[in-house]
Amino acid sequence: MIHVLLLLGCAVVIYLACEWFVNAVEWFGVEFKVGAVAVGTILAAAGTALPESVVTLVAVLFGNKAQGSNEIAVGAAMGGPLVVGTIAYGVTGAMLLLHKRKRAKVGASVTAGGGSAADVPEEFRDRGLAEVDTKRLAKDQTWFLVIFAFKVALGLIAFSIKPALGVLFFAAYAVYFWREMRAEGDDASSEGLEPLKFQRRRGTPARWALIAQTLATLMVIFGASQLFVRQLEWAGPALGLSPVVVALLLSPIATELPEILNAIIWVRAGKTQLALANISGAMMIQATVPSGIGILFTPWKFDAPLLLAGVVTAAAISYLLWMLRTRNLTPVKLTATAGFYVAFAVGLVFTA
Repeated sequence: MIHVLLLLGCAVVIYLACEWFVNAVEWFGVEFKVGAVAVGTILAAAGTALPESVVTLVAVLFGNKAQGSNEIAVGAAMGGPLVVGTIAYGVTGAMLLLHKRKRAKVGASVTAGGGSAADVPEEFRDRGLAEVDTKRLAKDQTWFLVIFAFKVALGLIAFSIKPALGVLFFAAYAVYFWREMRAEGDDASSEGLEPLKFQRRRGTPARWALIAQTLATLMVIFGASQLFVRQLEWAGPALGLSPVVVALLLSPIATELPEILNAIIWVRAGKTQLALANISGAMMIQATVPSGIGILFTPWKFDAPLLLAGVVTAAAISYLLWMLRTRNLTPVKLTATAGFYVAFAVGLVFTA
């Protein structure tokens, strides 16, 4: 019972910390004149992708290989993109559907009261997926798919210099970081932003308060995520699951919870572009940093469950790219990406 209570408690803490983190990172983008989209792809993604990167690093450097630490490390590097590429996108679609219905009710209420569309509150006037830069999102996901396919291919072959190739993944993220920070577009704006939680009475927060809130929320997210993972590690043996299954099916739910919750928070605020940018940016980090660590410090050999994770992730992103390139992206079809994770879970029963 205590494990279940801790799981629920950690989920609540992570959600609240994510609200404060989102608040801080948006002000961070304003203070340092970061591009509006880069706030999601770089600043928010770097923070929310921290847990799985640390899980991989700790597993390979301090874990017990006899107890499957290498498997957990590789599983974390593969499980992260799987969860974000399926569940996070699916949750975003579901939130868009819920927000659309709520927006329709608010609009009907305002009209019934004699008001016009201009009288609808700002948070209910967002255009959903219409505001999304689909071309930029498609470009990001195409690069992710290329890098991801390369790392899966490395897991299927063995050769002497394979560990050294881990450095290429860090270089790939450095190029992505440089490109995103230099991308054309409007800088983040303070218009419509809530005051910084640490300084609610100031219109423009002090830089020290901004940095303090960002670091404090990251520490809370990281600590709560690790505690969440510990409870899931208890659930694995209790359910008779192997370390690889725990790393692929259970642990990523905890380490990717910040991305999922950020998507919920931003869609509720009418900022769908930031929600999707956070997801695509986090996926680029997961395709490079944890993978680079895993390739450098483990044999990076894939068994059937890991290969299945790679195939399902690639299929989910290919489905997303098809929608983006055919301009056929809708909340319902975006929600359907969560079905790929269900298919993976079912397939894992037969391969693990």
